[in-house]
Amino acid sequence: MSSLVIHSTFLPAINPDESLEFYRDGLGFEVRNDVGYGDMRWITVGPPNQPQTSIVLHPPVSDPAITDDERRTIAELMAKGSYAAIILGAENLTETFDKLQATGADVVQEPADQPYGVRDCAFRDPAGNLIRINQLT
Repeated sequence: MSSLVIHSTFLPAINPDESLEFYRDGLGFEVRNDVGYGDMRWITVGPPNQPQTSIVLHPPVSDPAITDDERRTIAELMAKGSYAAIILGAENLTETFDKLQATGADVVQEPADQPYGVRDCAFRDPAGNLIRINQLT
């Protein structure tokens, strides 16, 4: 059986420039692609040491098959911060937290030991996506 890797995952981005600042400047990801189409923009970012793994920051309702009701539901979920999430891992959680917090990012949870066995912290990106960061062991 061939081995599989996570190649891309998608997170919605309402303001591409703010999202770019969060992922590039705050998390240190590199920009791999930045594509515009009309008034929409897709930005692909990823960790510099993991060229096979990317996050695509995309317009949340760009799919023409989405109905107006679905667009409203997505907007409501994004406003609550419950539409999308990702869990990242950091070799030094405290350093990563401090760097991201210094950018003014929205802190959800400071670094803490969880009862389920991980030490993590959490932020919301500019689109409201939940970004949890686990301490790698």
